Amino acid sequence: MVGRLWFSKGPGGARCKLDASQLRVLQAVLDAGPAAAGWSDQCWTLARIAEVVHRRFRVEHTLAGLDLLLHRIGWSVQFPSRKATERDEEKIAAWKDEQWPVIKRRRRTWARGCASRAKPARG
Repeated sequence: MVGRLWFSKGPGGARCKLDASQLRVLQAVLDAGPAAAGWSDQCWTLARIAEVVHRRFRVEHTLAGLDLLLHRIGWSVQFPSRKATERDEEKIAAWKDEQWPVIKRRRRTWARGCASRAKPARG
């Protein structure tokens, strides 16, 4: 039996709705930060980026499609490239020293019972 060779036709899914120059403009807008785009804080969300893309380019994306587009241009929604300007290291250190031990102490390591409604705990 002769084997077949399969060649990839490239990435699946719809083609990008933005051309290369529009992607460069989007990158510049994202690099400038949310405050430059009209939001008061330093947090990009997919919904905000979708709004920017729609306002600038008159193109609508699903959030999943926008996530793929961001990955294509090197952005990840989970990991910010820099720390927020509002970040206060002293307050964070104080919270870790005062509040975290209290929260950590409350944790139960073992509890009788079962989380399943179909199979309640016996005893």
